[in-house]
Amino acid sequence: MARAATEGFVLVINNRPDGEDPSQPSSAVIEAAARAAGLDYLHVPVRGGPTQEQVDAVRAAVEAADGPVLAFCRSGTRSIVTWSIGQALAGEDRQTLVTQGLQAGYDLSGVLPS
Repeated sequence: MARAATEGFVLVINNRPDGEDPSQPSSAVIEAAARAAGLDYLHVPVRGGPTQEQVDAVRAAVEAADGPVLAFCRSGTRSIVTWSIGQALAGEDRQTLVTQGLQAGYDLSGVLPS
């Protein structure tokens, strides 16, 4: 978390459910580390595909953030899918989002509305 803060992030969004892997730290531990580093923190655990409520929570948090946001899950897929669906619903161009996904190593063509 300290490294994320020094790299300019202002908010951390954790999309991993607690207990997903026995070796992962709990959300409470991650939140404490984030706050100790001066970062805001949001836990939006996504299991499978994101719900509308989860998409809305992530979108609102990203829009309210005063700088870069670091979202994570085990592989990054749930985080980028949740974020990109929110962006698409807010009017962002689908092809732009698909291109951004591909540049980050994720194929969003099958998950974003046409």
